[in-house]
Amino acid sequence: MSVAGHTTRHPARRRFDADRLLTLACVGLPLIGLILFFAYPMAIVFLRSITVDGSYGLGNYAEVLGSSGFWRATRHSLVMGGATTALSVFLGFIIAHGLYRCAFPGKWLIRSVIVLPLLAPSLVQALGLIFLLGRNGIISRALGIEIEIYGFWGLLIANTLYALPQAVMIIGAALILLDARTYEAAEVMGAPPWRQFRDLTIPAARFGILNAAFVCFTITITDFGNAAVIGGDYSVLATEIYSQVVGQRNFNMGAVVGIMLLLPTVISYSIERQAMKRQQAGQTTGQVAYRPEFAALRDLSMAALSLLICAGILSVIGIVVYASFVTLWPYNMTLSPKHYDITLAGGYSSLWMTIVISLAAAAGGTVAVFLLGLGLRRLPQAIAQPIQILAAMPAAVPGMVLGLAYILTFNSTATPLYLLYGTAALIAIVNFYHYHTQAFLTVMTGFRQLPEALEEAAGSLGAGLGRTARDIVAPFIAPMLVSVFFFLFMRSMVTLSAVVFLTTPDLSVAAVTIMRLDDAGLTSQAAAFSTCVMAVVCAAVLSMKATLALMGRRTMAKGAE
Repeated sequence: MSVAGHTTRHPARRRFDADRLLTLACVGLPLIGLILFFAYPMAIVFLRSITVDGSYGLGNYAEVLGSSGFWRATRHSLVMGGATTALSVFLGFIIAHGLYRCAFPGKWLIRSVIVLPLLAPSLVQALGLIFLLGRNGIISRALGIEIEIYGFWGLLIANTLYALPQAVMIIGAALILLDARTYEAAEVMGAPPWRQFRDLTIPAARFGILNAAFVCFTITITDFGNAAVIGGDYSVLATEIYSQVVGQRNFNMGAVVGIMLLLPTVISYSIERQAMKRQQAGQTTGQVAYRPEFAALRDLSMAALSLLICAGILSVIGIVVYASFVTLWPYNMTLSPKHYDITLAGGYSSLWMTIVISLAAAAGGTVAVFLLGLGLRRLPQAIAQPIQILAAMPAAVPGMVLGLAYILTFNSTATPLYLLYGTAALIAIVNFYHYHTQAFLTVMTGFRQLPEALEEAAGSLGAGLGRTARDIVAPFIAPMLVSVFFFLFMRSMVTLSAVVFLTTPDLSVAAVTIMRLDDAGLTSQAAAFSTCVMAVVCAAVLSMKATLALMGRRTMAKGAE
C-alpha cells in the first residue's frame, strides 16, 4: 500500500516542482533582463548626473540650470510640445470623428494613409518638407518665394505629421466605444445633432482626447530625428543631449539634461496612464455599436477635411520617394535610379544589419514578454504587481535618455557587460527595451482574454505548465504574439533616438545612415535610403496582415469542424 501510494504521489510532486521551477524561470529571466538592461542603466545615468570630479554633488545641475542654452532648449521643447499636441489632437479628432461617427465612402484610403508616418523614420517628415517647402522645394519654386522652413514652423509641421497617427488611433478607440442607445434616446428627446455632439460625444471621448494629448506631447518632446534635420537654430532638449554627448563629449552634462528631459516625460506618462484607466473604467459591457447614417453637411465636410489632411501626409512622404529618383534636384527632374547607388556610410550594409537587428529584437522580445506574462499568471498578486510596474516603466523613458544610459553603462570596463558595447546585440537589446512596455501590455491583454477554464481543464488532465503553455496558451494568444513580433520589428527598423549613441564607424543602422547622408548634403541619397527602409517596413505590414488573416481562416475552419 505504501509503495503504491508513493508511486502515485511522486509524479504529482515532480510535476509541481517542475512547474514551480518553470514559473521561476519564466519570471526570473525576463526580470534579470529588465534589471540589467533598463533599471541598472537608468541608475547609472542618475549617478553620472550627480558625479563631479569623482565625487557626488549637485554641481552639474547647478551648471546646467545656470545655462541660458538649457533654458532656451527647455522653453523651445515645451512650446513645441504644446503647439504640436494641440494641432495633432485637433486634426486627429477630425479624422477619428470622420472614420467612426460619419458615413462616407473611401474610409479605407484614409486609414491606409494615416499610418504612413509610422512606417518611416521620424526624420522622413522633415526631409519631405524640405523637398516641398525648402529653398529648392517644389512649392517654393512654383510660388517664386523663399519659405524659411527651418526652425519652429517646419519642426511643428513635421512633428504634427509624426504624432498625428497616434492621436487618430487613441481618439478613434474612444469614439468607437460610444453606445448607440444614448444617441437614440437623444434623438427621441429631440436633441439636434450639434447638441448631441456637444453633450454626448465630447464628454464621452474626453479621456481619449486627454490620453492622445499626453501621448503626442511625449512623442514630440522626446523626438530627435525631425529636430536634427529641420530644427535649424531652434534647439530642443533632445538635440541638446546630442550636442553635449557627441559634440562636446560631456557625458555628465548629457546625463543631467537627460534626467531633466525625463521629468516632463514621466509626468506626462503618469497622467496618460490615469486617463487610460478612467477611460477603461467608464466602459460598460453590452454596448451597441453606433452605425452612422449619411448626413450630407456633416459627412461631406468631415470627408473633405480628412482627405485634405491625408493629402498633406501623402505629399510629404510621396515627395521623398519621388525625389529619390530625380537625377539632380531641382535642376534636372528626369527620373533615374542613380541615387540608389549609395556611396557613403558603408552603402547598404547598415540596411541589412538593421533588418538582422530588428529580427533579433522582435524574436527575442516576443519570447521574453510571453514568458514574463506566462510566469506572472502563476505568481501571487503581491509579487506580480511590482514586476508589472517595472515592466511598464520603459515607456516613460525617452529613447535619447535610454540610449545615453546604454553608452554610459556599457562603455565602461568596470562591468563585464562592456563586452556588449559596439555589438549588434546591444542595439537589438536597446530597441526591445525601448518598446518593451507596448509589447508587454499587448501580450498581457491576450492573457487576460484567455479563459481560466482552459488552463484548469488542462491541469485536471495532468498537463504541466510547459505543456499547457505550448498547447493551450500560445495558440490562444498567437495573434497577439504575431502583432508584437511585427511591432517590434517595424519600430526597430525606423527608430533613431535610442540607437544614435550606440553606432560605431563599423556598425550603423538605417536611420543613422539617413541622418549622416543628409548631414553630408546628399539629400537625394537620404531620400533613396529612406524609401528602402519604408519598403521593408511596408513588406512587414503586409506580411503581418497575411499571417493574421491565415490564422483567422484556420481558426474558423477548426470551428466549423
